[in-house]
Amino acid sequence: MSNEQVTVELVQQKDYRFDIQFGGAIPHLIADEPAPLGTGMGPSPVQLLCAAVGNCLSDSLLFALRKFKQTPEPLCTTIRAEVGRNPEGRLRVLRIEATLRLGVPAARLEHLDRVLGQFESYCTVTQSVGQGIPIDLKVLDSDNVVLK
Repeated sequence: MSNEQVTVELVQQKDYRFDIQFGGAIPHLIADEPAPLGTGMGPSPVQLLCAAVGNCLSDSLLFALRKFKQTPEPLCTTIRAEVGRNPEGRLRVLRIEATLRLGVPAARLEHLDRVLGQFESYCTVTQSVGQGIPIDLKVLDSDNVVLK
């Protein structure tokens, strides 16, 4: 995917609620700000950012493990965004914490050290977002052993 252009269209439905259209056969998504601005009828922009970071990290880890013919499924990823005020007093995403959990014990996966040392650098969204927002990453196995 080099020099690819991605287009997403947002059409306002009412106030802060938007119909997000991805094109083709991909289902639309409704996004909305939480109260008091919106009605919370869909994920907020911060939640969508978290989903994008988490999805990209999960995909990258899965791809790297499958490259070595490993089966880590089912993966489970939790993303937490700290939202607060910047020095100018404006709300910003101050940092993101990502926790990826493998669906199997680490001992069942070969080449895990190599994968853990590389997969994050191949994550397009996380590497892009991380240039402006600190992202703390943790990887656990199914026994809750911290691997990274």
